[in-house]
Formats: sequence, structure tokens, C-alpha cells
Amino acid sequence: MRLNDCHNVADFRRLAKSRLPSPIFNYIDGAADDERTKLRNSSAFDDCDLVPNVLAGVSEIDMGVTVMGQRIDTPLMLSPTALQRLFHWQGERAVAAVAQQFNTWFGISSLATVSIEEVGETIKTPKLFQLYIHKDKGLNASMIERCKAAKFDAIALTVDTIVSGNRERCLRSGFTSPPRFTPASVLSYAIHPMWALNYLFREKFALPNLQTHVDAGTNVAVSVAEYFNTMLDTSMDWKMAEKVRSDWGGQFCLKGIMSVDDAKRAVDIGATAIMVSNHGGRQLDGSRSPFDQISEIADAVGGKIDIICDGGVQRGSHVLKAIAAGATACSGGRLYLYALAAAGQPGVERIIGKLRDEIARDMRLMGVRSPSQLDRSMLRWR
Repeated sequence: MRLNDCHNVADFRRLAKSRLPSPIFNYIDGAADDERTKLRNSSAFDDCDLVPNVLAGVSEIDMGVTVMGQRIDTPLMLSPTALQRLFHWQGERAVAAVAQQFNTWFGISSLATVSIEEVGETIKTPKLFQLYIHKDKGLNASMIERCKAAKFDAIALTVDTIVSGNRERCLRSGFTSPPRFTPASVLSYAIHPMWALNYLFREKFALPNLQTHVDAGTNVAVSVAEYFNTMLDTSMDWKMAEKVRSDWGGQFCLKGIMSVDDAKRAVDIGATAIMVSNHGGRQLDGSRSPFDQISEIADAVGGKIDIICDGGVQRGSHVLKAIAAGATACSGGRLYLYALAAAGQPGVERIIGKLRDEIARDMRLMGVRSPSQLDRSMLRWR
């Protein structure tokens, strides 16, 4: 396969699998336990049908929406994901450049491989920082203050990852950050020489937003499970979330909300957005899909807080279904990570362009001129 052979997320997944060492690919692709929730995240959209209206005069459409006070040109955001320079040497820089090109939200993780300061200096479109609450309170405060100084537009506090999910593919492959080359994995790295050469001879791998306080993940190889289980604060609660919101003082999102009760509490503490998310099925296997929960959550808090459907999005029609169900916008991680791994920035440009085109085409086919015209009357559940 070549870049021009890739027309959808599944195509890019196949190309990424051929170009990455298996421990790296399986880190992106894998999920918790039996991976049923990961599969459900996408298949949930199949249980709902769109009902179009015709003769609607849709020669001109506007795909833009406003999320966390920022107007973006397409209702698809690029979720923050960790360790991106392991997937391709361009890493977050490629994804950020594409987000800026398409004028949409771009997020970096606490475990990003570029610094908060670099993103603040180079990216002018909306940018979000995904905050993991660490046991080291000084590290938490440092990241919030650095985001303020770098003029980030929002912080998303991740609330579903106080411990790691049981990611069995990573257990089998021995995946660590930075990679640990073991007898079991060295062959996979050796038969992917372009990845190995880029990793070894380009910019040294690091987690610059953490390394001021901890060596794990940058200088000391650890599994993601080991990092989460030893570094993150399992005592995180609503009082702590409210303090983070207060310390930050700006647009504030809770990432990992799945229940109506938690959505209501997010409104109560002054959050401006929630990401309805199960962490891509990487945490609690057996959890419902985000799309399954959108309608119920929208009925409870719609209009009081922005609702972002995060997870399982692979088609423009998925975005339309989520918005019709009550979401403000959608976001995704794997959808661009496969493309990044497959072809760097040109790959991310291609998949986001394809998805944008699908959204535009499907809006016309649905007979709507803007996302605000989508509503539940256009949906039928099987």
C-alpha cells in the first residue's frame, strides 16, 4: 500500500501496521481485556440510521461549530494522545500543523513528546492540554502554570485513568516508553529499519512536560501501566477537579465522563465542556460506547455545557449521527494516529481532508446547511 491507496481510517490502519514494529502498532491499536469496548465504540454507530431530508437547497453549507468558546471550521477535533514521536518522527508537530491547516482543536497529552512552550509558540489555532493528575503536586501545578504562560485555550482533566486498564497486547509485547529492546521484540524493530533509523538518529525521545519532575518515561523505560499505577493520584475526586478548574481559570473540560450524574456534576463545578469518552476502550472493558450515551447526557445537560463525543469515530456519518444525538462536536485519536504512523504529516492531512469531505458530502445528502440543523428526528435506532 501507498499513501494514495488510503481512502479511510481502515486503510491507514493497514498501512500503519505494515510500517511499525509490532509493539508500537499494538500500543496504538490495542485496548483493555478482551477489547470489546474498543470494538463497540465504532459499531455503536451501526445501530443507528440517518434519515435524510431532500430538496433542501444545500449548495452552500457551513460545517463550523463553536466549542469551548472557539469557532472551528469542522466539527471534528483531534484528541490529545501520548508518545506520538514513537509512531512517527514528526509526532505532535505534524498533527498540530494539520489541525492549524483545518482550523480545528488540537490537543497534547501530559505525556506528549513536544513541550507546552513549543506548541504555544507555533500553533495559533485552538489548543488544549490534557492533564493527568500526578501524585507530585508540584508537577501538576507546573503544567497548569506552563499552559497559562503558553496561552493554551483550554485544559482537559482526564478523569478515567487513575489506574491503568489491563492492556494485554502491551503485556505480551513488552512495550515501554522509551522502547526497551528485548530478545522478544528486537526482530520486529529490525525488520522495520526506517522506523529504527528515525528513532535512533533523529531528535532524542523525551517527555518534556514531565521530565522536569520525573525520569520515568524519558530516562527510565516503563510500561504505560507501570507509569499510571505508580505516578498518578488514585485519590482524585470532585473536590480536586474543582480546584484544578479554579487554578486554571479558563475553559475547562472533563475528559472521560460517561454517566448522566457525572455530566450534571461537571456543570455544577463550572466545567465548560465534557468529553464523553471511555479512553478508546483502553481502560474499563465492558463500558458503554460514548455514542450510546450522548442522547441521555444531552437531555440532562444539553445547552449548559459543550458535549464532545470522543471515541470510535471513523466516518463523517459518525460525526453527523453524534451531533444529531446531541453532541456539540466529535473528537478522535486513533483516526489520525494510524495516518501519522503510516505517512507522517501528509498522512494526517489526507485522512482529515477525507473526513472533512465526508462530513460536507453527508450534510448535503442529509439536507442540512449547518451542524445546528441536525437533530434526533433524523435518527432511527434499530
